Amino acid sequence: MHILSIIRIVGILIMCFSLSMFVPAFVALIYGDGGGKAFIETFVFSLLLGALLWRSCYYHKEELRSREGFLIVVMFWFLLCGLSVIPFLFFDELNIDFAQAIFEAISAVTTTGATAISGLDNLPKSILFYRQFLQWIGGIGLIVLVVAVTPLLGIGGGQLYRAESASPLKDQKTLPRIGEMAKLLWMIYGGLTILCTLTYWLAGMTFFDAICHSFSTVSNGGLSTHDANLGYFQNSTIYLLSSFFMLFTGCNFGLHVRALMNRKYQSVWKTYARDPEFRFFCVVQIVLIAIMSIGLYISFQNMSLFDAFSQGSAQMSSMSMTAGFTLFNFNELPTFLAMLLVFAAILGGCAGSTSGGLKMIRVLVIWLQLKREIKFLVHPNLVVPIKLGGTLLSSRVIEGIWAFLIAFFLTYWLCVFGVILCGMAPLDALVAIFSTLTNVGPGLGSANVGFAEASNGAKYVLSFAMIAGRLEIFSLLILFSPSFWKT
Repeated sequence: MHILSIIRIVGILIMCFSLSMFVPAFVALIYGDGGGKAFIETFVFSLLLGALLWRSCYYHKEELRSREGFLIVVMFWFLLCGLSVIPFLFFDELNIDFAQAIFEAISAVTTTGATAISGLDNLPKSILFYRQFLQWIGGIGLIVLVVAVTPLLGIGGGQLYRAESASPLKDQKTLPRIGEMAKLLWMIYGGLTILCTLTYWLAGMTFFDAICHSFSTVSNGGLSTHDANLGYFQNSTIYLLSSFFMLFTGCNFGLHVRALMNRKYQSVWKTYARDPEFRFFCVVQIVLIAIMSIGLYISFQNMSLFDAFSQGSAQMSSMSMTAGFTLFNFNELPTFLAMLLVFAAILGGCAGSTSGGLKMIRVLVIWLQLKREIKFLVHPNLVVPIKLGGTLLSSRVIEGIWAFLIAFFLTYWLCVFGVILCGMAPLDALVAIFSTLTNVGPGLGSANVGFAEASNGAKYVLSFAMIAGRLEIFSLLILFSPSFWKT
């Protein structure tokens, strides 16, 4: 294990993150809310810490292996979450303790969208912007950005990208080089953010709200600048726009890259249509949105069919993509619709997207295996391979998906017992861990109104669940394996 090389690279990542503090500092300067000092102090501290780690191990540039990549990813995400806390603590207007600050920062960075803060409409603009901006940074992963812009610093880009990637089929060699891939990802990500901002603004948001909510939408984060969340705007056009952008960024960004690269050789539509995960994703989302819209239309007599569709599509897309935007109090919805939203959040979006949950590719493979097992019951000697888009799936991929499910539910129950020991009621614990481990944010019961009332110990456990969900669990659990540390 090349520990000193790992420390050097983590130092570079921290220095890159420190530069992001200039953006909310500039917002604080524009609005004159006095928040610039907190961001500049965070910049100085992060820069010095990163420079110290980098310079102390400057001459250690050994080639990275996969396990070093995993360790760098986990170390950086924990340090990133820790450094993101500093501005929250330095803002006197927030008046929150350390546990609340940790929870809020991790919720933003992991794009969970849960909050322990109320009175958002009256907070300084710079801190509201900062929460949204953290989501945008965490949405596609700051590590991918660093891989794109620092290839000459001796960072093993491939190992970092594979450790950060969420796809169970991530080893397939169907995409360009890592550096080129990361640049294309950020071009698409940044372009979608600009487009989302402009359309929100034209639809009726203020420019500040349009920027902030574009960060939440494209990252599928779900935090808002208003206590009423997306429901604050009461605008069907905004609801439909948010639904489109959440679903688009809930697709595999690798697929978007392939469509962009293949535009000269075949139609973009064919690139998407030939992808089995995308087809499955579209069918599932159409069915879920249709059921939600019809359910709202039947349940609320004063709601028109168009309003039911616009609100239903936005709320269902938000939960399906684990964004966490809310238009309704889930506890006041018909039980069937509320549970449907929970079910959609479990499924999540596509692999390689900004969404959370189990991911569609895993759900699709499990569905194909279920169909195969049913055939086996009828014809025990029948040989039925599992194919995905004409590609035969190896047993290793299928075993990996089942192992992920086991790890997911094991982590879920460990965290549930943890928050119960910290004083949370059992039913609230079940929902709270579901909301944080899937990175969806809101949920049923107490999770629908935020986590301000949770004990400090429970907030720490919930924060761990958010990081575990964001890192797809395995990237974190692998560190607890003795074989990982053997030379």
